[in-house]
Amino acid sequence: MPHFEFVKSSYSSGNGECVEVAGNVPGVIAVRDSKDPIGPHILLAPAAWDAFREAFGRGA
Repeated sequence: MPHFEFVKSSYSSGNGECVEVAGNVPGVIAVRDSKDPIGPHILLAPAAWDAFREAFGRGA
């Protein structure tokens, strides 16, 4: 299992609804709920992460 170095999203607010993202492992983007750091996380291909960010930016 690779070691992910998570950072809190710059879009996270102070209301506890936060996600953390790790991009330090080549070819993988990991996303997790900051309220549950030892819980499950989602692994995405970089292209899928880029598509998600683009759609999020458009408000889709």
